Amino acid sequence: MKNLFSRFLKDNSGATAIEYGLIAAGISVAIIAVVNGLGTSLNAKFSSISTQLK
Repeated sequence: MKNLFSRFLKDNSGATAIEYGLIAAGISVAIIAVVNGLGTSLNAKFSSISTQLK
C-alpha cells in the first residue's frame, strides 16, 4: 500500500493534462473576447450603413 501511494505521488502525467486543459481554456476565453468585440464592432458598422442607406 505504501509503494502504491508513493508511485501515485511521483506520477506527473495528470499534471501535464491539467496544464494543457488550462492553456486550452485560456485560449478559448481569448477567442471569445475577440469574437465578441469584433461582433459588436461589425454590428455598429452595419447599423451605420443601414441608417445611411435609408
